[in-house]
Amino acid sequence: MKKLVLFGAGKIGRSFIGQLFARSGYEVVFVDIAEQVIRELNRRKSYQVVIKSEGADEIMEVRNVRGIIGTQADKVVNEITDCDIAAVSVGQKGLPQAIATLAEGLKLRWKIYGKKPLDIILAENLRDADQYVKGILQKILGKEFPLNELVGLVETSIGKMVPIMPNEIQEKDCLLVYAEPYNTLILDKKAIKNPIPDVAGLAPKDNMKAWVDRKSHIHNFGHAAAAFAGFLAEPHAIYLADVLKNKAVKKFARSAMLQSAEVLMRKYPGEFTPADLTDHVDDLLFRFSNRALGDTVFRVGCDLQRKLHRNDRILSPLIDGMEMKAPVSKIVLTFAYGLSFRGRDENGNLSPGDEEFAQALDKKGLAYVLCHFCGLHPEDDSKVIQILTKKIP
Repeated sequence: MKKLVLFGAGKIGRSFIGQLFARSGYEVVFVDIAEQVIRELNRRKSYQVVIKSEGADEIMEVRNVRGIIGTQADKVVNEITDCDIAAVSVGQKGLPQAIATLAEGLKLRWKIYGKKPLDIILAENLRDADQYVKGILQKILGKEFPLNELVGLVETSIGKMVPIMPNEIQEKDCLLVYAEPYNTLILDKKAIKNPIPDVAGLAPKDNMKAWVDRKSHIHNFGHAAAAFAGFLAEPHAIYLADVLKNKAVKKFARSAMLQSAEVLMRKYPGEFTPADLTDHVDDLLFRFSNRALGDTVFRVGCDLQRKLHRNDRILSPLIDGMEMKAPVSKIVLTFAYGLSFRGRDENGNLSPGDEEFAQALDKKGLAYVLCHFCGLHPEDDSKVIQILTKKIP
């Protein structure tokens, strides 16, 4: 049996990466600091994934799994030496420690087996994750280690959405995890050193940058467009699925997403077709409308300082679109709706960052916020600032 060593036994690790490989015949060895989760994995050797959709729930049993506590570095290193593939899904805070342990495993692997490449799937929501990980590995391994030859740092685009689980369910079974039906893992074909794993659900792509941008320009952008427009139309609505029942909100989100899709096609000519991206937009809106996800307007819309930043889901396609002279009116409108977003949590509070953002906008104006909160440069981004200040009252 082939073996995957997977750093991260969280929701994405269990509901997505782990189950894809386990169901395709791999033994999955989870590495995590959550001792209760690791103990239960070793006791049961299996866990359940509940597929949540508008219909009846489907329960999937994931077998051939075990775990190692992340602090047991020697055991983890030994597992890395003879594994067939590794993966990391720990979040940015946990990455340095996971990479340090991987580095020790790579050293021992090289010593024992020589030139036996290891592919590492980077299932992280981090742009240029391969360069980030490579930088840390180079510092630890040193110049003598043939990093480029022996390690495939495989970027991914994680499109899977994990439904919110009630606390009482998590407390009852720490291994049980909810998932939506979507089960495709897009990854960088060119970064893989070994033969592509025979795993159902893997979708290797030659131009990974285009597919990373597809996630940002359409999926993340569409999420924001629906939440921002939905809040303005129905400010007291709780769930994203509910505001998408409003035909005007859904129509706006779709038209804005298609405009951003046009930018994407111009940026990467030949990579996508209008039919492909239209189908993708409609599929996303269908998935966003899945009330079983439990996604709230607040959660999807909040964190304006990140979501309205120059390098994120709205300003990035806007800047690309302006450079390529593509229509951007709906993208500008999405940004304007974001400026007016004042979604509140279950306790009636704005997120702290959004409160600061709103106060700055009220007291110092849009031009100030664009430069001091959204990351636009007064001179380099003057055209963007001009169009936003002109179009937005």
